[in-house]
Amino acid sequence: MNNSLFGFAPGTSWLHRLSGATKLLAFLGISIIAMASYDTRFTLAIVIVSLFLFWQAGIKWSQVRLVVKIILAFSILNLITVYLFAPAYGVGLYGTKHLILGSTGYFTLTQEQLFYELNLALKYVVTVPLALLFLITTNPSEFAASLNKIGLSYKISYSVALSLRYIPDIQNVYHQISMSQQARGYELSKKARPMARLRGSAQILMPLIFSSLDRIETISQAMELRRFGRHKKRSWYMDRPFALADWLVLAGTVVIFLIGLALFKVNGGRFFNPFK
Repeated sequence: MNNSLFGFAPGTSWLHRLSGATKLLAFLGISIIAMASYDTRFTLAIVIVSLFLFWQAGIKWSQVRLVVKIILAFSILNLITVYLFAPAYGVGLYGTKHLILGSTGYFTLTQEQLFYELNLALKYVVTVPLALLFLITTNPSEFAASLNKIGLSYKISYSVALSLRYIPDIQNVYHQISMSQQARGYELSKKARPMARLRGSAQILMPLIFSSLDRIETISQAMELRRFGRHKKRSWYMDRPFALADWLVLAGTVVIFLIGLALFKVNGGRFFNPFK
């Protein structure tokens, strides 16, 4: 398999051994409170914890390089767009105005705006490692069993697992189509200009969609032949009970969530204001 493919990667770390349901609940709980809070100290602490967990999972840079670059590009674009459309949003938010560049005009740069955009950047940084950690360390089959265990219908659980399982397959098909196009004379490698590569990538989408539909049809027929969905319950090959580590991680998630809520009361809202 191509090393650049992104998806579940088996490992031996304690994060790999956690239940899929535990990782899902921890990911949702921490992400929700991190996105809701604009307390820089709290978000920064979660960023450090996220990066530490990322290192603990033993994930290599080559596994996530492409995804991180794409997310980074969109994050920078979003931060620039926020400044272009609302350069004084931070001033209105924090109630003060400390000038850095310019004194009048639309694009006056202030400390408040920079601080607000710093908080936005931290939110991107805090959620990306958590999401990558969850996707790379979670076996789709075991994850489906965990979802069913916490009360979700097994049909929905299986659909979610199928989606996760086919992320690397779709990337593999995309790579194969790209190589076929290049064999026909279309230059899509790094040697081509960015616009040419962009147009070439768009031309890959249609065969990729038809290939995915073909796969869906094949899987649907296979599941129908096995009478999937006939019974209200089913057994899971990858099912396993919660271990002590799962309960500890869930308890830690609850503590982080409660700290985030307590800071709302301390700050008098979701925003930490250092300009008071």
